Amino acid sequence: MKILFFGQLVEVVGTKELIIEGITDIHALTSSLHQQFPLLAQSKYVVAVDQEIVSGNQHLHENNIVALMPPFSGG
Repeated sequence: MKILFFGQLVEVVGTKELIIEGITDIHALTSSLHQQFPLLAQSKYVVAVDQEIVSGNQHLHENNIVALMPPFSGG
């Protein structure tokens, strides 16, 4: 699946995009990413799956596009 990073998270992981296989849900994804990029575990971000912000755990499929975005404020 494709993982996209935005804002300061690009600096934390060193890329705008990763391809990861074998991940079944959000918790497994974040756990894997936190192991690869320890500074990511200290960062605040929201997760979107196929352009929809999600909270909690959600099952993932290989064709999903997951985005990690820093919190943002509107005006």
